[in-house]
Formats: sequence, C-alpha cells, structure tokens
Amino acid sequence: MTRILFWIALIVLVVFAIRGKLRAAVRRGQMEAQQQQQQRPTPNHAGEIEAMTQCAHCGMYFPASEAVRADGHDYCSPGHVRLPPR
Repeated sequence: MTRILFWIALIVLVVFAIRGKLRAAVRRGQMEAQQQQQQRPTPNHAGEIEAMTQCAHCGMYFPASEAVRADGHDYCSPGHVRLPPR
C-alpha cells in the first residue's frame, strides 16, 4: 500500500512541476510579446503619407522611417550598408 501511495505522490509532484514550467513559459512569452509591441513604432494614421526613399545599393523604394543611414546614403537593410552604392 505504501508503494502505491509513494508512486501516486511522485506522479502528482511531477504533474505540478510540469504545469508550473508550462505556465512560466506562457507568461514569459506574453511578456516578450508585450515588450516587442511596445518597442514597435506606432503606425501612421490612415490617410497620412510617409516619405519614401531609395536604397543606395539595390534601388528599392521603402518608407524613410525604416531607412538604415550610413555615409550620407539610405539603405533598405543593414546587409546593404556593407555593399557599395551603385
């Protein structure tokens, strides 16, 4: 009888430990999502027009607020900063 009680108690402890870990992971994920949402710039209101700029390397147009600026040029990504302008 004591063996059965021991195994039941052990199973209950393992279940509670797993539930605690899962809840902590969910909370951590929610906190990270909130932090990322707070770090994002607020979107423009509908109807506002944002200035566009052109990447010095590939020529792609994109919003000026997303530009990576280096040496007086605008780039679309940090990877293009290392490449020469065309």
